[in-house]
Amino acid sequence: MAKIVLGLGTSHTPMLLASDATLERFRETDEKMKHRDKEGRRVTYGDLLEKADPKLGPLVAPRHLVERQNVARTAMAHLRKALAAANIDTLVVMGDDQNESYKEDCRPAFAIYYGATIQNSNEQHEEYRKRFPEWYVQNRQGFFEDEGPRDYPVHRELAVHLIESLMDMGFDLAASERLPKGEGEGHAIAYVHRRVMDPAEPIAAVPIFLNTYFPPNQPRPKRCYEFGKALRKAIESFPGEQRIGMLASGGLSHFLVDEDFDRAVLKACADKDSRFLQNLPRNKLHAGSSEILNWVALAGAVEHLEMNWFEYVPGYRTPAGTGTGLSFASWV
Repeated sequence: MAKIVLGLGTSHTPMLLASDATLERFRETDEKMKHRDKEGRRVTYGDLLEKADPKLGPLVAPRHLVERQNVARTAMAHLRKALAAANIDTLVVMGDDQNESYKEDCRPAFAIYYGATIQNSNEQHEEYRKRFPEWYVQNRQGFFEDEGPRDYPVHRELAVHLIESLMDMGFDLAASERLPKGEGEGHAIAYVHRRVMDPAEPIAAVPIFLNTYFPPNQPRPKRCYEFGKALRKAIESFPGEQRIGMLASGGLSHFLVDEDFDRAVLKACADKDSRFLQNLPRNKLHAGSSEILNWVALAGAVEHLEMNWFEYVPGYRTPAGTGTGLSFASWV
């Protein structure tokens, strides 16, 4: 039977793609964004700045921004090496979609892509060109191909098996055989192809999408954990001796960094505290922080493995405490 032998979790924020010089510029976008405080209440950047800990001012000086970025870069390199060393046959990638493949006309809670290949485009999704300044768009280009579109392999047989098996277990899934016309893959899988895998020898993937981001049909933490457990059962019923890796793409807290919550989530993943993970307060799972649900699903899938490494970088980038809880972990 197939077996999950590796688990990986990684943030996928454009912040990880930033040059040293660009790090300071995220303040420009953060000041204009709509935000949520640590209890999920809607606030402005000014509201956050007014209540922020004064220690954050010195922490976001250029020198400290670069120091933390270098820690994250080292963690990214460690994650790539862990994937390369695991000698897996397939990588199942769980991530959210942000108006890339699934839009307001139909946004499933869970979806599995089962085409023979999936394309990474060299063009940005139009949504982002409309919303962000050019420097940010150019920074985000690191998710995508440099020269032209590229097709990456998908393990179609495993993907179909997962769809059918999960349906038998009571999960009603959306199934996608192709991307919308003119669109490439979303950022959650694109980051993995471009920044985690070896681009010279990409591993066949199975992209799985969780609608963590958009109400009203966001899967709840308990359902995400159950989904991960069901994925493991489905994988183990796939014939053959395949070595399978599982990866959660995204998270942790953003766009307001919540160190205490992030560390509690990581500890629960390490301790296999399923009760904590299944009962995460939903008021803390808005916007980018909702990507924590991908880690919850991963924790369910790798219950039989042990977390053997993690790195956490509180990615503050403004005096208001905005940024990303940059998180990386592996299970073996």
